[in-house]
Formats: sequence, C-alpha cells, structure tokens
Amino acid sequence: MSAANKEPLHMQINAATRTRPSAAESPLESTTVDYAKYVSQGKGLDSVARVSPDGRISLLFDFKDSKLPEIPKPQSRNTEEFAIDPREWQECPSINIVIMIVGSRGDVQPYVALGKQLLKDGHRVRIATHETFRTFVGDAGLEFYSIGGNPQDLMSYMVKNPGLMPGFESLTNGDIAKKRKMLAEMIDGCWDACHTPCPVTGRSFIADAIISNPPTFAHVHCAEALGIPLLLSFTMPWTATTAFAHPLVNITNSNAGFGVTNYLSYAAADLLTWQGVGDIINTFRTSKLGLSPLGIRVGPGYVDRLKIPWTYCMSPALVPKPDDWKSNIDVSGFYFLDLATNYQPSPELLAFLSAGETPVYIGFGSVVVDDPAEMTEIIFEATKQAGVRALVSSGWGGLGGISVPPHIFILGNVPHDWLFDEERVSAVVHHGGAGTTAIGLAKGRPTVVVPFFGDQGFWGNMIHKAGAGPKPIPHKELSVHKLRDAITFAVSPAAKEAAKAMAQKIYEDDGVRKGVESFYRHLPLLNMRCDLDPSRVAIWWSDDLCLKLSALAAQTLADAKLISLQTLKLHRPKEYKVRKKVADPMTGAGGANAMFWTLTNPMKFGSFLQGQETPPPPGILDAMATVHDGLRRHSADQRLVQSPEYFQDSIQSVFETNKEVKKSSIFESKGFLRSLKNLLPGSRPSTPKSPKSPTPKSPTPNSGSSFKSFMMPVQGSWRFGLSASGKTQYQRQRLTRIAEGRKAVKASTDDQRATIIRKFKEELRNTPARQKAYREAEERATHSGSVDYGHSKALSLDQGKSLTRQKAGWVGAA
Repeated sequence: MSAANKEPLHMQINAATRTRPSAAESPLESTTVDYAKYVSQGKGLDSVARVSPDGRISLLFDFKDSKLPEIPKPQSRNTEEFAIDPREWQECPSINIVIMIVGSRGDVQPYVALGKQLLKDGHRVRIATHETFRTFVGDAGLEFYSIGGNPQDLMSYMVKNPGLMPGFESLTNGDIAKKRKMLAEMIDGCWDACHTPCPVTGRSFIADAIISNPPTFAHVHCAEALGIPLLLSFTMPWTATTAFAHPLVNITNSNAGFGVTNYLSYAAADLLTWQGVGDIINTFRTSKLGLSPLGIRVGPGYVDRLKIPWTYCMSPALVPKPDDWKSNIDVSGFYFLDLATNYQPSPELLAFLSAGETPVYIGFGSVVVDDPAEMTEIIFEATKQAGVRALVSSGWGGLGGISVPPHIFILGNVPHDWLFDEERVSAVVHHGGAGTTAIGLAKGRPTVVVPFFGDQGFWGNMIHKAGAGPKPIPHKELSVHKLRDAITFAVSPAAKEAAKAMAQKIYEDDGVRKGVESFYRHLPLLNMRCDLDPSRVAIWWSDDLCLKLSALAAQTLADAKLISLQTLKLHRPKEYKVRKKVADPMTGAGGANAMFWTLTNPMKFGSFLQGQETPPPPGILDAMATVHDGLRRHSADQRLVQSPEYFQDSIQSVFETNKEVKKSSIFESKGFLRSLKNLLPGSRPSTPKSPKSPTPKSPTPNSGSSFKSFMMPVQGSWRFGLSASGKTQYQRQRLTRIAEGRKAVKASTDDQRATIIRKFKEELRNTPARQKAYREAEERATHSGSVDYGHSKALSLDQGKSLTRQKAGWVGAA
C-alpha cells in the first residue's frame, strides 16, 4: 500500500463513493466529486490512482492472481484503416484543415510549422487556439480562429494540477470551477472553428479534416459529428505501450510485470482525466453536437477503441517507436519553426555575449513560478558557485526583479533557434517543455530539466538516459547545490559530446515533412476524392447516381442542367463506429482501457482465468461505474428523451453486475424493455424485423433508418439532423458548399468543365452496376454488424465503398 494512504483498499473505495454533487450544483461548479482520486477493485486487480501533494499522479496496482500473463508481443504492426490509399497517398486534393491546439506557445509553435508546410502543399489551414497567439499565427501566414481560454491561467493551473486532474488545493480554492468553465469554453470554440466564418474577414470555412492535440478534448467528437477524418498529434506519448509508463504517471507500487504495469498506467490516466472532464464532454456531445453521451466504460480510451491515427512530433532518436504501436501511429521527428531569420539582437545582449566565457541559458518559458524572487536567488547563487555566466529569461514566471549580479543578463523574448545556435550558449536549463527540449537538442546543447508538470519530467528522464544532461530536478526540490551540480555536469565534455550526437540524428529526421506525409497516409483518400475529378475533394454525394462530387463538378453539372443540387447531400468521408466491440482485451489488441475493465470486472476476469468455472462474487467496480455515471446525469429525464443510449448504458451496467441480479431483475422482462422503447420519440410498439433506410424526400441529414431494436445504438449523424440547431447548421453548410461551387466555376476553364461533363456522361452508363455494388456492400456490412443504424442510406453505403470499389478496380473511388 502506498505511503500516502495506509487505509485498507475497501475503505478507500467506500470513501471514493461518498461524494456526489447536490441537485442544485452545476456540473461545472461541483467540488464535491473527488476528481483527484480513482479507486477500483475486482477479481484480477485492485488499483488506486490519486493526485499526490507534489502534483504527480501516483498509481498503485495490486494484481490478485499470478496466472496473469505478460502482454504478448504483437505479431504485426498493421492495423486496418478505412479507405487509405497505400499507393497514391501523395495525391491529396486541396482540402480545408483545422488544427486545434490547447496549451502554451511551446505547444502551438510546432503546429504552426506543420501548418506552413501544409499551406505550401496547397491546402487551406486554420489554426484554432487561444487569442494570445493571434499575431503569432497570423505572422506565419496562417488563418487564425480563437477558441477562448487563457493559456497563462492554464499554465498556472497545470503547475498545481498536472495532466488536467485537480489537486486538493484547487478543490478548495475555486480553481477547479474556473478551469472547467474555461475547458467548456475551449471545447465549444473548437467546434465553432470547424464551420464558422472568419470573424474578421467574413470568409466562410468548413473543415474537411482535423488535426489536434489531445488536450482540446473536442477533436474526435467534432470529427464524429461532421463525418470527417481526424489525425491526433502530440509532443509526448499518449498511446498505451509496454515500453514505458504514461508520462504523467508515477507508479508507486505494482506487483505485476513491467510491461503490464506500464500499459495499464495509460488506462488509469484516462480514467482520472475522464472523471474530471467527462460530464463536460457529454454535455458538449448531447447539447451541441446531437451525439449520444459516453459512459465511463466507453469515454476513457474512446480514441484508442476507434483506432484514430496518431503522429507524434518527437524524434525517434530520443523516443524510438515502441514495438507494440501499430501502423496507425507514427513517430515523425520534431517540428521546427524558423524564427531566427529576421531577428536582430539588442546591442546589450551582443555586448554581454562577447564579454566573457560562453554563458548557459536558464528559463522556464510559459510556466508561472509560485515564488519568482526565491527562484531568482537560487539561480543567481548556483551559477555563481558553478563559475558560469548565465542568460536568464524572465518569461511568464517573472524571474529577475532583484539586484542583478555582473555574471547574469536578464533576457526578454529571444528566439531559441537563434540563441541556442552557433555556440552562443554552452548549455540550457529549462522546464522540459517539448518545444524547448527539441530546439535545445537540435542545436546540440546539453540540457538540465527542472520539471513543473505534465510531460516535462518525462523529457528530463529521456535526456538523462541519452547522456545529454543530468537527472531532472523537480522544481519543488530545486536548491542551490542541486542546480550548481547539474550545471557543472551539463558543461562537461561528456554531456557536450552526447548532445552533439543527438543533434545530428534530429537533423536527419526532417520532422515537418514526415509529419505532413503521415497526415496524408492516414487520410481516407479513397473516399475523399471526386469521382469525376480525383484532383479535387468530394463534398457532395448523390444517392441516385452513387457518385461523389467536388464543388466544381456539382456546380458544373447543375449549370448544364444534368443534375439538381437539391438532390445532393453533404458527403461524409469518414464514419466512427461508436459501439465497436473490443476483441482480445487481455492481449492489448483492445487497448489499455479494455484490459483494465476486464481485470476489474469480476465476471469477465473470472471467465478469462483458466479453470475458473463459477463467476466470482460481484466486485465494486460496476457499482462505482454506476455511481460515476449518476454524478454526471443531472438531467436524466431530458436526456432519456434525447438519447436512447443514455438510458441503455444504465440498464446494461445493471445487466453486467451479477447473474443472480439479472435473473430476478425486472430489467430482464421483454415487456419492460418494450415499455422503455415506447418512451422514446418516434418509436413504435413493435420492433421492425428488417430495418431499411427510407428514401429521403429532401437532402437533409436525418434520413436514417428506424431502430433495429432498443439496444441498437443510434449514431450522431442521424440525431444531429433531428435537432433544430443541427438542421440549421446543416443548411448553412450546404449554402457554404454551394457558394464554393460557384466560386470554383468562375475560376475554372472551359476545358475543365467540358471534361467533367464528358466523364459524367460516361459514368451514367455504369450507374446500375454501381448501385448494385453499393447495395451488396451495404448488405454485407449490415450482416457483419459493421454498420450502425441511424446513418442515411448513402452513408451506410459509404462504409462499403473501399472494399467494393477496390475489388471492382475502379480508380479514385473508395
């Protein structure tokens, strides 16, 4: 048991279930939920995850059975991805890309570099981030959209609460309510960034694809609502692996193998994060997007279940790609933005640099330091004792402010790619932010990391492992003698040689170019290209003709009176299987969260163990899950009407708790299930035996089929069109796309339009064969259970496009 809490585990579990918000409390303002602690108990695993007083996530795993095997090594790195083009992935049509970023300047800067390269490739790029970075993004030539949120307040909060999980102080001083309101604002802002015209220029915008870092939280939900591809990208590992633990997690005790423990640390971090933000996300899904809410069994690890592609912008020289990361995950290299080209240093800085020995650099970037005066005194004295001169950056931490000794120069805003280059500094001391780490190593500078929160300690450990710096010094442990000794190590010949070797490897990565290529490789390009002009992105779908059409193609055909725009629907190139079943959870194939739930679910783990015939008595995890869901559902009656899945999850959790309960429960009654189904709007007393999608009378997104049964999930695209706001939004998107078509026609040539008309007439002759192929693909997908009801007929057919058209040899189709 951890030293932080020596209570028996069952007492800790009971304590964790005692707190719940009152009926009068808003989900954003409630402080009675113990966000800083998650406890679970099951036949295979007891676990306690908490945010400790020093701001780290402490994790304890107590495995109950020695029969639990180590996770087997993967037989293959391949994973199935929908409609990717393995041969001509470079042929990506020009698309609208929104890049969502939450964080500091160091988090935003790499994606500005990525956005500039995408812009060079002919795409339209919108950076959606905090207002603070409007000028920075605009100066790079990229479009900007403000999602709200104050990154300085965010950094101050993160120092106390790493990884978005609040500590005790924040639970008592009001920080948590402020942070959750800020998070809700940023999530809404990310959604608006996908479809809202530029507030400054009025230029319309609809995203064709999303690139996002994980802390935006809105990413996958926006992609699901719009039916567009998503690429997640981050500067630190966020995907479960046996190679190392989650960067935010400190494993205090585990009696399991190294790999299993590391792997499950990601599930624990997901659960703690979901406990803090899950209700905000569900409110966003249901009220803003018209999507079904996600329960605690689905919400954590949702991205992993859907096999969303990832591009990690970190150097494989520093963090090699783990063997258990599949083909949907790439490690591209660092993204660097050249800021030094037009920089002119001040005469005072140049004079200091030339006045003596090469100085070290010390700065903590966007981190807000609790006691700047004390930190400044430590820096001044440690550098004096180490016998080095130093450039000290004030940053957001406000360093300086006291009498400055001769061996110190206080810096303002100086580009790191200039300052760290050409031997201007001998070593760097910083907080361990990914951006500062990357440029320091790229310029061959030995590095001392003083981590404050998040991934900073992870980078400090990686640097030390590579020999390019000493062990990281947590900021609360920083002292004169520790900093002195660390600087002495950093300026040693051994550290300089290791840093120089690392710089050469990073130079060879060419991270931005590989990041762009990774984006293209994971796009469902076979379902994004226009059938008549594959060089253009398809934005329309014709039910009657089974054709994907670009803005130019659709408007050209409409002008020629060959089709009517009123018969077209907005094309959705990527669908997300919300209720996707998990296969082989104990092998790692189903993700860390699937393994975690199997270990802590008594019935599932009992069936997993060899020779276990009788299910063990029910554990407490299912009860915890039910309680957790209850904490979030303050408007249950209203959400029941809005979403059948919302009530379904509650029923299902009761079903799974205990066989004896299930046998005697009224929930087992077919009549009761029918009565529940009859509460839903638009439902009928009897369940249709063979559901079919009705032919839509108008091009609206609510042309989904009826329920196959009460337990069949309904996808968000169906419900998005049923809501008043969803219909309004859909019509706005249609008008925007029509305007794009008219603009494209004006910019086109006579030959381009004539070619489109000729190809269209050729395709008309193949319409019956195309329709038959799509029907057969839909039937196969339906019988195999891969199509979720609630999609329109065209959207269901889309899910069979890749297989059907590749077999038929049709070029440029999905």
